[in-house]
Amino acid sequence: MSTYREERRADQAADAEQRRLDALAAEELRAERLRVADERAARLREQQRADRQAERAGRAGRRRERAERRAVALTPERVYQRGTLALVGASALASLPAQILHFVGIDPVLLPLPLALEGAAWVMAAGVAYADARGLPGWVRWLLRALVAAFAGFAAFINYGYGLSLTGHGLSDTDARTVGYGLAAVTLLGPVVFEIRQWVSTLAAASSDMEQRARRKHAARRRRHHRTVVKVADRLISAAPYGDLPAEEAWVRAWEVVHGPTDPGMTPRLEKRAVAASARLTKSRTPAHRADTPLAASEPVPDPVEGASAVAPEVTAAASSSPEPSSGSGEASPLVICGDRRVWPLTVPSPETGEEVTGEPGERLPTEAAANVIRACWVTGTPVTETARQATRSTSYVKKVFARLEDERGTQPSPGQLALVPSEASA
Repeated sequence: MSTYREERRADQAADAEQRRLDALAAEELRAERLRVADERAARLREQQRADRQAERAGRAGRRRERAERRAVALTPERVYQRGTLALVGASALASLPAQILHFVGIDPVLLPLPLALEGAAWVMAAGVAYADARGLPGWVRWLLRALVAAFAGFAAFINYGYGLSLTGHGLSDTDARTVGYGLAAVTLLGPVVFEIRQWVSTLAAASSDMEQRARRKHAARRRRHHRTVVKVADRLISAAPYGDLPAEEAWVRAWEVVHGPTDPGMTPRLEKRAVAASARLTKSRTPAHRADTPLAASEPVPDPVEGASAVAPEVTAAASSSPEPSSGSGEASPLVICGDRRVWPLTVPSPETGEEVTGEPGERLPTEAAANVIRACWVTGTPVTETARQATRSTSYVKKVFARLEDERGTQPSPGQLALVPSEASA
């Protein structure tokens, strides 16, 4: 008996546990369903929010597009063009009925006459626009304008007469005359406004094409003034592959081939004049009390272009006190230099007689003196252009000498790196 009760209690406990587990499972299932429903509702809300944002963005985009279209459509140019066409249409609609009534009142057979008269005026006006677009001669445009004025003036005269004829239809003389003036004015208004519109368009196109016209004039003037250089440039362009050599680069090369200098516009003759002018300027800016201050090269070196070996001179800067000029022994070429500028007159020994020769501004220096000037300027760090002016040589020649000096002696020293000679400083 006890065993039966124990088994029954065990079964009841098992049933209770099972019911507890079933209730727990049902609760978990309900919670899961609630979670899934909440997630679905959240997704729906998010989707609705995104749809509303997209709709607002679409409306804003459409508003911007409409604003942009209005801005493009309402530019001064379009308003003027379309407004002019509207005035032209209103003028034709106002002037044509009066002409039709006038001619039909005379005879119905004359109905095509006002259409032909008004159409001729507008066709001639369109012909003026066509002549402007094609760039026809001026007499063609003025002939068409004269025809427009003739046809429009005759139509205005007809409309004025029709206005005066309304006196017998219950209008006073003043009102009839006013109607006649109005019809005549509106008849002429259309062609006049259309012609003004064409003038404005032509002037606007001419102002936008001004740069192209200036380029064409410059090219024509260049071909007229420099025929040889143009021929060489054309041959260089035709020899190169298509599109590889620009016209301006070909022009620079052709100028160097024909004249020598790399700067377009400069010739050897102009180079000489520039050197002479620089020498005169240097002389005018040099104080007279510094004219005896020498900056000497210890060893003269022949012109490197002549093939002589270049000996590196030792250039020294003079002290602040003016030393005595060196003797005319012929072993050195005294160069009178103030800072980085040569001061005239320059005294150099003559290669033939050994006597001192004084150079004057604007004259071409002797070969030996020019070589010493170039080397002195190279040591002092003087620019190529200034060196060419002091040595009375071309810039291309000075560049070659500077390059040879750098190959032989290394990098060009900085300006001011000159050692004082003790013997000259204490003299």
